[in-house]
Parts: sequence; structure tokens; C-alpha cells
Amino acid sequence: MYSESPQTRAIKGFEDFISTPLETLLQQHLNISTQSIALDLFYDVASKVPAYKAFLAAQNIDPTAIQTLADFQQLPVIDKENYISRHPLAQLCRYGKLETCDMIAASSGSTGKPTFWPRFFTDELQITTRFEQIFYDSFYADTRRTLAVICFSLGTWVGGMFTSNCCRYLASKGYPLTVITPGNNKTEILRIVQEIGGDFDQVVLLGYPPFLKDVIDTGIAHGVQWQQYQIKLVMAGEVFSEEWRTLVGQRLGAENPCYNFASLYGTADAGVLGNETPLSICIRRFLAAHPEAAKALFGESRLPTLVQYDPTSRFFEVSDRTLLFSGDNGIPLIRYNIMDTGGIISYTAMLEFLAELGFDPVADLTSQTQDLPRGMHPLPFVYIFGRSNFTVSYFGANIYPENVTVGLEQPTITAWVTGKFVLQIKEDVDQNRILSVVVELAPGVEGSEEQRQAITSSILTQLLRLNSEFANYVPPEYQTPQVTLAPMGDSEYFPIGVKHRYTRR
Repeated sequence: MYSESPQTRAIKGFEDFISTPLETLLQQHLNISTQSIALDLFYDVASKVPAYKAFLAAQNIDPTAIQTLADFQQLPVIDKENYISRHPLAQLCRYGKLETCDMIAASSGSTGKPTFWPRFFTDELQITTRFEQIFYDSFYADTRRTLAVICFSLGTWVGGMFTSNCCRYLASKGYPLTVITPGNNKTEILRIVQEIGGDFDQVVLLGYPPFLKDVIDTGIAHGVQWQQYQIKLVMAGEVFSEEWRTLVGQRLGAENPCYNFASLYGTADAGVLGNETPLSICIRRFLAAHPEAAKALFGESRLPTLVQYDPTSRFFEVSDRTLLFSGDNGIPLIRYNIMDTGGIISYTAMLEFLAELGFDPVADLTSQTQDLPRGMHPLPFVYIFGRSNFTVSYFGANIYPENVTVGLEQPTITAWVTGKFVLQIKEDVDQNRILSVVVELAPGVEGSEEQRQAITSSILTQLLRLNSEFANYVPPEYQTPQVTLAPMGDSEYFPIGVKHRYTRR
């Protein structure tokens, strides 16, 4: 696989990418055994990656003994701690040669210490297919002149450069797509949209959800008429509610959320693992309105991110509600644990579950657009709750930040707050437990007692509606949260320039 020169690999990879239609790429899983893909990747990595060779040897595992999927699923799981951080960077690459890659990105992770992730041009090409799904199926960008505004941080951090490159490859494939890279410079983003956005049929903003909302709200405050630019959003990095999607869509004048938004399930470790499609968004919006059905499907009282994935690109497994994946990259990964809780659902199982509830998402999507509907490929689904350690336990009930978020995204409330908060369990002088929520106020909002009570009521209403554990486990006299309003940028709870955490222990 890697015996070819970098030049040969790059030319062949780009020729294949340019010449292969998206539809062909998305149908490969129907004709290829994804199990054999996983086994072939294992054999390749076991023979060519020094670190993985050493890892198997330390476990007394003979690679030739791995013959079936059942054998493969008995392989020890790898993660940052037991694999990535224990080997020199070059040893994690094929042949122990870092020069087999041409780009290195960094991720801060949960510890704040950067981890480096090398990749090669062809690794980016396979991820570009995920972007092509979004730009073709959701935004019809093959027929619309499109400006892609990269609002992810640039530099060594993975989001900005990776996204910029993938969008440029799409332009090379023939899409009328132009890329500009202001990064997370809000003033520059607004200037770009107003000065050149009108030269295109649509403008796509790509960034983290809370930052994009801040850009949109700031633009409205400065008189930007977003609706004239036909704005679309591509997001990554955080779970958001369907109320959030509806609210942002209203502020943009975007009338069809299934075709105006898309979220990526991406990691620095392995690029984009899956992406929202019009179909997955349609299903998620239905489940958001039917929380009992969502809990029956996902097993929890919070709504996860729901995406579809290509099993020929990333092979997913679930172990004790934890997602594992295998995939090729600059550092190829076998049964890698990224510490996300979630699960997988086949395309058929998903549609059968919804049919029992009387809902047909394909028919619903078809009725939503005047164009020939796109984005309904029979790909499997993966749902992601994120890291399990972000919850708090209160009277035995798991309280999720996502539940509180919905309470802050109700009409009227949204004008008072930024959407940031800190959820934690405190004790009063009698050591009785209290559910504390510190909420960040929007710029210029001082916060009145009337507003605090309205926010308290809204959060409580959504906790009772969305979280059956909270409704049934927590005694009524302890259900009302203790809400505190803090000014924007409060040094204790919302320091500027620091990655925000929604829970504290």
C-alpha cells in the first residue's frame, strides 16, 4: 500500500478522487465487505507500523491468528494513553517514517497538552468525500456558486487547515466553490460576507456552533441582512439542540433546516468520521419532538448527535456503550477508543423503528424541497453523546448539559443569554444537595430577578420534559435549579480565551 513513492500515491489518489462520482463512492459499502476492509487494514498496520507491532507483541498476539471478524473484535483496544503517548511519533507511522506524511496537526485534548497527528495528502482526499456529501446533497453546490468561509481556528489546530484543504479539493473536482480563510476573526468574517458574499449564490460558514451563533448575532446587531446571502452552516465539535438549529435558522432566514445545516463528527485523531445528512437531521428533529421515542432508541434522556457514516472509510464498533473505530490515516488506528459514548444503528433498523411510530423520513424530506431531494443514502447511522464524564449526578439521576441548553434556547430567553453556563452540584449549610446553574448573560444585559426566575422556570420545564430520570428520581422540592446570572466574561465561570466546560465536579 505504501511501497509507492509519495508522488505516485498523490497522483493516483487525486486522479481517483476527481474521476469517481460521489454516488459511486457512497455505494461502495453495498458491494464490498466492510469486515474484510477492517481485517485488511489490521494486517497492513500489524506488518508496517512499528508501534503497533510492539503493541501486539507485548500482548503476545500473533497477527496471523486473526482470521475472522470475531478474532478482530477480541483485539485489545488502543487509546491515547496506552498507545499514542507511549511511542515516538515516527513509530506510529508506517515503516517508522514520519516523512511518509506531509502535514502535522495538533489537538489539545482534555489535558491541554498537545498531541500531534500527521497525515498525507491522500488522507485528506478520503475525508473530502464527507465534505462533498454535504456540499452536494445538502447545499446543491454543484449548481450554485458558493463561497466557503472558513471560521475554524487556523494554525496547527486541525479544524481550519483540514477544512480549507478539503474545500479546495472540491473546487478542483469541478464544484463552483471559492474558499476564503478568515479563521475565527469575527470582524473579518463579517467584512467578507458583506463585501463579496453578494457575488455568490450562497455563502457557507464553517466553524464551531457557539462561535457561528456569535458571528450571526453580532452581524444582526450591526445591521447585516443575513437572508440576502443564502447562508448555510457546517459545524463540528459540540452537540447542539434542535431548538438551537431552529433559532439560528430563523435569524439567518433559512427556512429548511434539513438542507441548510450540517454537522461533522470529526476528530484530530482521524479526520471526519461521519456527517449529518438531510436524512439524519430530519430524523433527529422528529426525535427531538418525541423524547420518549428518542430515549427508547438511544437509551438516554438526552439527544445525541446523529450522523451517517461510510463503513468503507471508518469501521465502527460499540463496546459497553463506548464507540470504537478503525481507520486509515497518517497514524492508522485499529479499534481506537476516543472516549465517546454512543452507538450504531443500521439504515434498515432506523427506518423500521420510525415506521413503527408512523414516521417516514424519506417521504417527509421529499415534501420539504422543490428540487429533486438529495441526501437519502442507505448508509448506517452512528450516534454520539460525547464524553461521559461531562454529566453530573443528582439524586441518582444523570443530568446532561444538553438538557439545560434547551432551556436557554427558548423564545425570549435567548435574547438575554449567550448560551454558556456551568452546571454543578453544591451543598447548602445543612449539606442538602442543590442543582446549581450559573448562566452567562449576553452583552449589555444586566440581569433582573424577573429574568432569573424566567430562566429558572425554562430550565426546569425542559429538565422535566427531556430527562425522565430527573422527573422520577429527584424529589419535587429539590427539582428547581438554583440559577445565578453572571456577566459575560466572568473571570470565575466564563474566562475569555479559555475553552469552556459546561460542568464542574
